Amino acid sequence: MNRIHGLKEYTKGRKYRDAIEIPLDAEVNYTLLAQGEYNINYLFVHPVSGKKLLLRVNCGSQMHLEKQIEYEFGTLKQLEASGRTPKPLWVDGSMQELGHGVLVMEFLEGRVLDYRTDLNLAAECLADIHSLPIKDPKQLRSPEHPLEAILEECEEMITVYNESSLAEEAKKVQIRRMMDKMWVKARVFKGCGERYKCCINTELNSTNFLMNGPGADNYLIDWEKPLYGVVAQDLGHFLAPTTTFWKTDVILTKEEAHKFMETYKSAVRGRFDTFHLQEDVDVFLPVTCMRGITWCAMAWVQYQQPDKLIFNESTFRKLNAYISQAFLDEIEARL
Repeated sequence: MNRIHGLKEYTKGRKYRDAIEIPLDAEVNYTLLAQGEYNINYLFVHPVSGKKLLLRVNCGSQMHLEKQIEYEFGTLKQLEASGRTPKPLWVDGSMQELGHGVLVMEFLEGRVLDYRTDLNLAAECLADIHSLPIKDPKQLRSPEHPLEAILEECEEMITVYNESSLAEEAKKVQIRRMMDKMWVKARVFKGCGERYKCCINTELNSTNFLMNGPGADNYLIDWEKPLYGVVAQDLGHFLAPTTTFWKTDVILTKEEAHKFMETYKSAVRGRFDTFHLQEDVDVFLPVTCMRGITWCAMAWVQYQQPDKLIFNESTFRKLNAYISQAFLDEIEARL
């Protein structure tokens, strides 16, 4: 608990304990479960119910939100009926006692997604989430032009790399060339206006899935950057090589991606229109690749700053791989 100053005292306080019904005199052990770039997660067992719960401490916002943890809590409440996401129990976004937002949710069991064996299960999971009617769409951010919004975010991120003394000039030129190509693609695409919209995760990495096999419950967790948007944005991210390669060494073939899309459309079971879905994904996928590249370039610079709060060694190794000349060349060839 010493990774966050004051967290031990916070979890012993009356406000926190009353909210999730933990007696003040109960001993509770918190175990570090995982940490990402913007959150640190702790596992604990509720001393009364005996249920495993997750304590999530927010350390930043990709979306530049002042109320990041409340945004995530609200999203999980809207998705609860899907049965595919964690049930949120309590949120504290005041940051008065701790200086960080806090979310408590149920802990879900499962292993990370295996691209070689679990694509069908992932398709079913995503189809159920995407098919869920959202009661309050205005609670979620919803860019009017999602492709342009992604690329504008890319421009902000690549600026961090370009302005760093650590950046390589040749890579600056190459990434700029790739970005210009995606801007052209985004400006000529007119398909998003009338498409079906739902709550999309936007970060469908393999580690954000919890898989338990056919006939079992399979879940999608980590909802820190959701939007109210088109399905193709999620699916483009899920299939992009910059996504699949992040925690694995897998890059899906065209045949594997096509088979996934067919399984997904079948799993939708007519709950929304999928007629234009493949052509939309074909546009979102390469744009998503640029988001992966520019985020990695930005994070590579940030990881080498002395004041970085969260440092993950495996993430830093992967960042180096993503901005390597070989990987940049492979992605550019696919755009």
